[in-house]
Formats: sequence, structure tokens, C-alpha cells
Amino acid sequence: MSEALVALTSGFPADSLTDEEIDAGVVSVVGGIEQVNYILIRNHIITRWRENVSTWITKEMFLDIIPNHCGVLLDSAYNYLVLQGYINFGVAPGIKERILVEPSKPHVIVIGAGLAGLAAARQLMTFGFKVTVLEGRKRAGGRVYTKKLEVGNRTAVADLGGSVLTGTLGNPLGILARQLAYTLHKVRDKCPIYSVDGRPVDPDLDRKVETSFNQLLDKVSKLRQMMGDVSQDVSLGAALETFWESPGDSVNGEEMKLFHWHLANLEYANAGLLSKLSLAFWDQDDPFDMGGDHCFLPGGNGRLVQALAENVPILYEKTVQAIRYTSDGVQVAAGGQVYDGDMALCTVPLGVLKSGSIKFIPELPQRKLEGIKRLGFGLLNKVAMLFSHAFWGTDLDTFGHLSDDPSLQGEFFLFYSYATVAGGPILIALVAGEAAHKFETMEPTDAVTRVLLILKGIYEPQGIEVPEPIQTVCTRWGSDPFCLGSYSNVAVGASGDDYDIIAESVGDGRVFFAGEATTRRYPATMHGALLSGFREAANMAHYARVRASRLKVEKNPTRNAHSCASILADLFREPDIEFGSFSIIFGRKDFDSNAILRVTFGNQRKKPDLQHSNKLLFEQLQSHFNQRQEFHIYTLLSKQQALDLREVRGGDENRMNYLTEKLGVKLVGRKGLGPSADSVIASIKSERSRLKTPSSGILKSKVAAVRQNQIRKAKIVGSNRFSIPRANVGLKIARNGINEESKTLGNSDGFTSPCLDIQVGASSSNIDLALPITNNVSDFACDSSGSAPRHLGNNNGSGTDFGCNVGSSVLISNNHLECLDANCGSMFDDNLNGSNPRNNGSQHCLTPSLCIDNNLSSPVLNVSTELLGETSGSNTRNLSFSDGSAVPPCSVVGINSSRSSSPIPSNSHFTSVESQDYVSDISDSIDGMSIQENIFEDIMNELLPPTGSSPGTWQVTGKF
Repeated sequence: MSEALVALTSGFPADSLTDEEIDAGVVSVVGGIEQVNYILIRNHIITRWRENVSTWITKEMFLDIIPNHCGVLLDSAYNYLVLQGYINFGVAPGIKERILVEPSKPHVIVIGAGLAGLAAARQLMTFGFKVTVLEGRKRAGGRVYTKKLEVGNRTAVADLGGSVLTGTLGNPLGILARQLAYTLHKVRDKCPIYSVDGRPVDPDLDRKVETSFNQLLDKVSKLRQMMGDVSQDVSLGAALETFWESPGDSVNGEEMKLFHWHLANLEYANAGLLSKLSLAFWDQDDPFDMGGDHCFLPGGNGRLVQALAENVPILYEKTVQAIRYTSDGVQVAAGGQVYDGDMALCTVPLGVLKSGSIKFIPELPQRKLEGIKRLGFGLLNKVAMLFSHAFWGTDLDTFGHLSDDPSLQGEFFLFYSYATVAGGPILIALVAGEAAHKFETMEPTDAVTRVLLILKGIYEPQGIEVPEPIQTVCTRWGSDPFCLGSYSNVAVGASGDDYDIIAESVGDGRVFFAGEATTRRYPATMHGALLSGFREAANMAHYARVRASRLKVEKNPTRNAHSCASILADLFREPDIEFGSFSIIFGRKDFDSNAILRVTFGNQRKKPDLQHSNKLLFEQLQSHFNQRQEFHIYTLLSKQQALDLREVRGGDENRMNYLTEKLGVKLVGRKGLGPSADSVIASIKSERSRLKTPSSGILKSKVAAVRQNQIRKAKIVGSNRFSIPRANVGLKIARNGINEESKTLGNSDGFTSPCLDIQVGASSSNIDLALPITNNVSDFACDSSGSAPRHLGNNNGSGTDFGCNVGSSVLISNNHLECLDANCGSMFDDNLNGSNPRNNGSQHCLTPSLCIDNNLSSPVLNVSTELLGETSGSNTRNLSFSDGSAVPPCSVVGINSSRSSSPIPSNSHFTSVESQDYVSDISDSIDGMSIQENIFEDIMNELLPPTGSSPGTWQVTGKF
């Protein structure tokens, strides 16, 4: 198996980075040769460890094969893989010996000794943390429960909970089995189905109905695409029932029973009623299927649990009642005792979170509570039976049975034979769907009697006697107070996002969450639970490092105060949100982290009561450039409070009232924020450092832009007739930092105007462009490596030769601000002197800026997306409309002598700008705006006032 394929089975793209790797900052430049080398090293490390998973692999093992100049990448790849649990995990002796006898790091309380809790505990112990696991049951494993059935000299085991390893390619549970030298048993494909009367179903009819059922699923999948968002409010069951058609000429009873058997099998796979599963997202995790065979573990999955629990400090019969978290740590109340720790990891099942049996103090954020409520949590039950001998034979692992009652289609519909893996003749009958809920109140003797009737109906006509079972066990997972169900699913109204929401930590990195209901890639699986434990162990280690670095700084308070003040000022150069006199910075990784709010006062704004007249508007925007005699006050908010504040309308006075009266916060000077703000500052700085990407040399105005990925639309609203404003959609070419030529599209009335340019620009330095490079549409796709040009597409799908490589770029900067064009466009940050380009903090998207010309009599507003790069090739194509007609020439955007150029590093960022038809709506996908809605409308109406030909006024549609 190639190294790329090994990486793929481990959950990595073979030739790109995961979002998690990008967030972790594994490379300094996303894209380019550094990333290529990192991926090669990463894939090689994974492959090397997979060859012998019983050893602890070290960086030194690669020094002889990794070039010296790639040492930093080796460190990055190795550290990431170890921290995230992709290598050096498990229960092999060589791994276990790495656990420190005397932990040196903070104390973590893990709630729940299931696979997620045990995985996290072992990882944290390996990292040097002190760990205490609180488990409500008398055993470890949670919903993974291997029960020993024993009568006299007959002994066997049955998995009453999680039983099948779903996919073994890259499955971490398969790695644990390898470390323990356990051989997995492939579940064989043979699965005969028996009718109600015990006769085998005709194989041809079985295959025909199965084919039709799969085609039905495909049809439903296409239907939901056509339905769009409406499908989120429709159940999968309703769609299936509506579109089911018999594979034959007419519907017969046997076909309908087979159809309902497949419905039951679908409910088993999702542990949920089809009437409650989301049509839109029920299979959202399919792209992440592990691949490979489905397997049983001989002797039961309890063997893996036992190995994971070895030497882990677990306190049993400790039912947790409450979790209190503060900025100083956590307290967990369980079994009449209170356990203190620095952090807590909650791994209880979703059913327990839904029940509210654990009280969180303070209460969990509303966002998380709503996610818990939306996500589904279903039920699957089993009847395990130990017989004197395997009368059903040992040549198959599964067989099915039809029901003549659609409401009981899931009752004993599938049987698992454990005769080859359990150490004895055990047969397990599954109960899914609505039948699983009714089974909760069924007497065990009645349940066993009904199962035996089915078995006798199948085998006695074949002359095979069905004996009475020696011992039986019936599950009641829905009534178990420690789980209240089996596993999660995406219910109507929910989506895969809810898994991520439930996984979010709270309390600024004090309480974390793991379990199968916290992983959108691998929900409802045992390996998903295990991987979520690895994930949260890494997250807790990260937060511990951040807090440790803060404590080190606080040992020198004078230096710390100066350092944090300097860092804070630097962070507010690129606020995450800015509106009116308010600027906000916060971390992106944790939704519930704190935010820091800054309110700016100055000579030109005696108080934050802004009446948005056009004159005051431009004076206020001008103050962003000179920033004379400004002072700032601050406060700490939650991120949600910051977002709510942004939505307050009525100007800064209303926002100030909302802050002081509604939220009850106190605005203070920088020193008044105290040490708690220092940790927030350190966390944001650390996160931004990891997310840094190289500047692409595009001009940034001095008005900071919002970094959130939000869409802004400016719409022309006509008063009496359907009038289209004069707008130019063109391509701007610059040479040596000076605008040379611009072509614009015409209006519907045939006129052209330079008033509004919606442009895609390409600029270069020290190159003599023979002809402006133009393109039929505004789709940019440049090769950041500078080696392979990409093609641009027309609206009709045909390619447009662009011939553009992004190589050594230039940085346009403002050395003075006398003649600034007003640019509303996508731009990369720099420090405005052309020497040290700075990352804008956005996630690989161009960030917009706004600047206003000092001369307000004839401003030019450019709504553009500018991409700098070394441009090659002189052959061009002219701009044209979508119908193929040529674009008339237009006037040139004026030269701005205040712009100069200076070199920046190569490998410039590339992006793609989606083409649009500019008819009645001028829709510019602006990545957030640094001004309020009403201010933007004022700007547009000031710069483009209503005229006789365009009587409409500007209005902003879309949400900040």
C-alpha cells in the first residue's frame, strides 16, 4: 500500500492538508513547496508507524532520510501526529511505558469510562497530565459491553452493545487489536432472508427488491438536492414511502415485506425511526466511511476496553450530578463528594445530556443546548441466547426474517451468529426502530418465546430441532440511566453542524466534550468515540499550554503589563468585528471563548452618539486615518454577547446603553481588564500566529476590515420603473503600482460610466505588459507555485486561456493619503509602508477594506477583487457579455500617484471569484464590512446619488 493511501485510510487527504492541520499551523505557507514537503513527511511517518504499531516511533528515526532543510517540517509533522493521536497511541508495551509515573501537568477529571473517556485518559497520561476518571457503573466500557454467559461447563461471551468494527482500513480499534495480537473475524456477506412462514425468500426476488431499494435511495438523494433547504424539514421516511414503487408489475405481499425489511435495516444503521431522520443530512457522514471489511473481535470488544482501562485511575459507581466551572478550574460533584480539577472532560452519552441529569454551573450556552436538543438519539436492543449447540450452522454470520406487521418491521428482523467468535453457540436477535421502543416494556420471557417461534418456523421445516436456550439476556438500553439510548443520528431539523456544536468546549477551555455524538465524521461508531477522546486530549493539552505561558508572563507583572498592552494594540489593528466606535477581537476555535471589546473616543467624536449625516460620516471615516488624540476603554464579553451587541441598531448610544444596562458590564482602561484578559490576549495571539499565511501584496486601507466570512449585498431599489444603475464590471491592469487601463461593461441602456467599477485586477512589477490581460468572466484561479497556469472558464463552460502564474509579487502601499480612491474590495493586509506584509487573519479568503478619498467632490468607488502576481503571456481575450457580444470600451480609472510598489515573497495566495450576472442587483460578495449597514447605505447614496436615469436609492441587503 502506498504512503498516500495509508494516509488516506488514516483520515488524511493524500495530497493536501486537513482543516485541522491548517488551524494548527503545521506549515507557514498554505500551498507551495513547503506544504508538499510537509505532506510527504507526514505520510511517511504514518506509514512507518503503521508498519509496526507496537513501537514508539521517534523523530530521530527519520533524521537519516529527511533532508536537513526540512527539519522544521519534520518537527511539525511529528508533533502534530503524536498530539492528535494518529501515531504512538494504544496499549502495546512500548506505548504504555511512556506514561509518566509522576505527572507534572494539570489535573483533568474525565467523566465516563467508555471508549472516549478511556482514550482521552490514556493520551493525557502519556502527555504528563494527572487524570481521574469518574464512572457511574460498576464497569468500564459504557455502551461497549461484553457479557459472559455461563452455565455449568458451557461459557461464551456476547457483545450486548457495540459489536461490529465498521471498516478496518485505518480503524484505530483495528490497530489496538494488532497491538494485542487479536485476529479479527470478517463478517461474511452471505445473509439469507426468511419469510414469515419460515420459507427462504427467493434469491432473485431478494436481489430485485434490494436493487430497487437502492435506486429509491438514489432517487430520494436527487430529490433533496432539488428541494434545497426545504429538505431539512422533511423526514427520510416520508420521502421513501412517497416514492416507493414495486419492482414488479404489481405490488405483492412478499415484495412489500422485503421493502419493510430494508426500512428496518436502515433504522438499525441509524438507531432511529425513519419518520424522525433528516432527509437532508441522515447520511452526512458517508464520505468519511473507514472502508474495508466489517469485523467481529473474537472474545468480544470488552477485551479492548479491558486493555484501555489498565492502570487508568477509575473510580466506579460515581454518578456525576453537577459540574461547576470557573476561570480557575472545575468542581465535579459525584457520589456525595466533590472532585477539584483544572479541566473536565464530559463523555456521557447524548441521551444523558438530553435528560439534564447533570447540572452545569453556569448553564451550558444556549447554542449548545439547542444542538443537544436537535440531534437525534435512537435505540437498538438485543436478545442474546446461549444454546447447547449451533443448530443454525456455522457457515454464515447473519440471516434475516420478514414481518407481516409494518409497525413491527424491526422486531427480530436480523440475527447475528457469534458461534465462531464467542467461544460458544450464541445467537443474537436484533430489535430496531419502533419495535425497539416497545421492546423496552416487553417481558423477557415473552421476548425469548417470540424469538424461538421464529427460529422454529425457519428450521423445523428443514428437519432441524430448535432446543431451548441455556441462558438468555435482553437489553434495555433506553431505560439505562447511564445512556438512555443507543447512539446518535441526524434528526429532522438537525445537521452535521450539531455534532461540532456539542463538541465545543465551554468556560474558556475548562469543560470539554467527547463521545460518538461529538464527531460529525464518525458518529454512532466505536472508533468515532475513541477518536473523539484523542481529539479532546489534544485540545486540553493546547489550553494547558496557553495557560502555562500566561502564568510564566505574569511572574514579571511590569513586563507583562507592557507586553500585553503592546500585544493588545497590535491585535486591534485587525479586529474580528468593527462597527461604529466599537472593535472586538476573539478566538475562532472555541465559540464560547471570551472576547475583548474596545470603544474608541476622540476629538471628532465627543460622545458615541453618531447621527449618520453624510458630512459627519466622512469626518468619522477620516478620523480612522489620522487617529489624533484618541483614547480607548475596554471590557470582557462572551463571544455571543459581542455578536448580539453588533446587532443592536440605533447607533453607538444605543449600543452603549445595551452594554451598561442590558449586559451590566463596566468599561475600564487597559489595566483594569486584569489578568483574566491576559489569557484571552495570549490565546488570540497564539491562534492568529498559527493561522498566519503570507501576504499577497494587496493594498490594505487604514480602515480595518471585519474578518468574519459573511456576505454583503448592495441592492438597487428603483422607485417607479425597473432601472439599472450605471455600473462597470471590468478588469484593471497595473504596472509598477500604477493603474494603467480599465475596461468596463456597458449598462442596459448602452451607456458606460466610471462611477462604479466592479473589477478583478491583476498587478505586477518590472514587467512590460504588451496588452491588458482580460477574461470573459471574473473567475481567477492562479497557480501559487508559479509552474502551471490554470484556465479560467466562461459562463458557457468553455475555457479562457489566462496564462497567469503567481510568482514574485509587489506590494502596493499608501505613502500618503492625499488622493485615495474609495475602494470596496478584497484586499490583503500590509503595514502600509510596504516593508512587512502582514497576514490578515482571514481563513484563506481575500479581505475587504474601505477607504475614502480626501477630495469628496468626485470620489471613485471601486468594488474590486485585486490579485497581485507576476503575469506572463501577451495574448488576451476581450471582455464580453454572457451572450457573446463585445464590450464597448470605456474611460480609464484615474492614475493614483500615491501608490508605490515594493517586493514581497513569492507564492502569493490565489483565490477564485465567482462570476455573476449584474442585472438589477449589484451583488458584491464582500467578506464583511468594517462599517455599519446604515453608514454603507449613506456612502453609496452620497457617491451615487439618484439621477433621472437611475432614480433608485441604495439599500443594503444581507446580515453583518
